[in-house]
Amino acid sequence: MVSAGGPSIFKSGIGCEACYEVKCSTNSACSGNPVTVVITDECPGCVSESVHFDLSGTSIGAMAKSGLADLLRNAGILQVQYKKVDCKYPGTTIAFHVDPGSNPNYFATLIEYTNGDGDLASIDLKQALDTDGWQPMQQSWGAVWKLDGAGSTLLPPFSLRLTSLDSRKTIVATAVIRAGWEPGKTYRSVVNFNP
Repeated sequence: MVSAGGPSIFKSGIGCEACYEVKCSTNSACSGNPVTVVITDECPGCVSESVHFDLSGTSIGAMAKSGLADLLRNAGILQVQYKKVDCKYPGTTIAFHVDPGSNPNYFATLIEYTNGDGDLASIDLKQALDTDGWQPMQQSWGAVWKLDGAGSTLLPPFSLRLTSLDSRKTIVATAVIRAGWEPGKTYRSVVNFNP
């Protein structure tokens, strides 16, 4: 299930892909059972509140007592309890969706299905034939990271090194973006963090 987050949750994009356990308790339609949501966007208009989840209708309905999902969805602002939890995508490896604007001199990718912390501190890219040179990527927006070749052609295949924000664990997706890569395509790695 998904949610947008206010500034303290979205963290200027660093919090994108983080997971939270959320439950409502003050509305009579609340079951008290938590749901786990993934932060996928920033909540527009939520800057005045220190913490805010703009939950999907599915997420709100899942917190309701049986038969009361519509009542809870129509309740407006709900008071919730929350905690950050590890993201868990059983049997799924990290996916890299190449941004449609990528080209031989500019590479950007959306990173999905990251177990554990979910949010990433850094991404580094290693080009083909570069035995020890990792280049730091910049966060573009949300879970999209980019590298500008500064006029030089980037040489695939690319390996990507991911470092998680909270635990500081690092994994490498070796040669995950192969030669002949295409903008708009998704490439799946064979790695993921242990949750």
